[in-house]
Amino acid sequence: MAAEQDPEARAAARPLLTDLYQATMALGYWRAGRARDAAEFELFFRRCPFGGAFALAAGLRDCVRFLRAFRLRDADVQFLASVLPPDTDPAFFEHLRALDCSEVTVRALPEGSLAFPGVPLLQVSGPLLVVQLLETPLLCLVSYASLVATNAARLRLIAGPEKRLLEMGLRRAQGPDGGLTASTYSYLGGFDSSSNVLAGQLRGVPVAGTLAHSFVTSFSGSEVPPDPMLAPAAGEGPGVDLAAKAQVWLEQVCAHLGLGVQEPHPGERAAFVAYALAFPRAFQGLLDTYSVWRSGLPNFLAVALALGELGYRAVGVRLDSGDLLQQAQEIRKVFRAAAAQFQVPWLESVLIVVSNNIDEEALARLAQEGSEVNVIGIGTSVVTCPQQPSLGGVYKLVAVGGQPRMKLTEDPEKQTLPGSKAAFRLLGSDGSPLMDMLQLAEEPVPQAGQELRVWPPGAQEPCTVRPAQVEPLLRLCLQQGQVAAPPPSS
Repeated sequence: MAAEQDPEARAAARPLLTDLYQATMALGYWRAGRARDAAEFELFFRRCPFGGAFALAAGLRDCVRFLRAFRLRDADVQFLASVLPPDTDPAFFEHLRALDCSEVTVRALPEGSLAFPGVPLLQVSGPLLVVQLLETPLLCLVSYASLVATNAARLRLIAGPEKRLLEMGLRRAQGPDGGLTASTYSYLGGFDSSSNVLAGQLRGVPVAGTLAHSFVTSFSGSEVPPDPMLAPAAGEGPGVDLAAKAQVWLEQVCAHLGLGVQEPHPGERAAFVAYALAFPRAFQGLLDTYSVWRSGLPNFLAVALALGELGYRAVGVRLDSGDLLQQAQEIRKVFRAAAAQFQVPWLESVLIVVSNNIDEEALARLAQEGSEVNVIGIGTSVVTCPQQPSLGGVYKLVAVGGQPRMKLTEDPEKQTLPGSKAAFRLLGSDGSPLMDMLQLAEEPVPQAGQELRVWPPGAQEPCTVRPAQVEPLLRLCLQQGQVAAPPPSS
């Protein structure tokens, strides 16, 4: 499929998603006769985000897609001509029209792999003018993707392996591109699914969702479904009026489970019935529109038991306010009591889903031992990365014409390591990482069991390490503009 017809290509960055100084430097390179000088840049970050000890490399697939489609259209060139000096040689714009990434080579950390400060996420080599123009869009594609993937991984570590995490932050994201990126890379970082339908369509992210309070409040209880009948799950036998059946079950629920309620909200029950008629095999109830105990829970149980009588099984309930952990504990007790009272064992394991501006502290509480919460929906805290809004990625020139280049600067932290480099992960005998090591590309590849003398960042003296295993980190993913292999993932 042609790039301009591919919806994923349309979603990727365009060449003019850049800073103006990239174009002014391009003109300077061209005017100096240096446009085609061989150059290499490295994209990396200086500090681990969120005060943590690692980051996840992400955004590589988007980078490859962008580079493969990179061409300046006539409209792009005309706009650049309007913002550059009016006496710019027209030959420069003809040079821009011919640009592509057919001479660009990229080595990268595998998508989703552990990344550490100073180790390149990308190494980009090619003609100086072109690889300079790539700086801003590549940083844009990699930095936020890596930040949100790392944030998601931190949340997954807090939640533990058993809890299911749903990303639901699209409405809180920084625009549609931020929302799509967050949904894509929170999945890479360990979330199980997303509410973002476009992320499902374009990126294959599993999508999930239930219903909102507006659906519940839209019903008064006087509505009559055009077809209130529901056939048994097995497909045999006459249909049953689900609303009437739920009313019968409601009386038993209130009588036998000690909920002490009068009349649960009829509109809420009508909403649950309507949802169950639409999704009999995936019925879920939002319990806190009016009151969890006086209305939501008994109404849910009435509809769930009515469905159960027809051979269907409700799949879950959602809580969106109050003490989520305590409510989940108490609701699970009611489910167990109902399962025993009405001889429906499946009711004990109905999923309890929670949401409501869940941050790291709340997540740790919900994930503690004994928690009855099964699924946790997180929005703002994953997509906006509130503890740190930017990765701080940089893209620095390290070689031109095969000669190393170095930025010294007054700030030692901003100094760069010159020269084209190779990167290796040194592993211990149990497979755990000891450190990541950078060396010049022309130096001999380190070997397992070899004693290596290395300088840790900021150290005053070198140390020695003898790795049991040595893993090359940077994989060739684009060679002279052609995909060398599918974008690697860890």
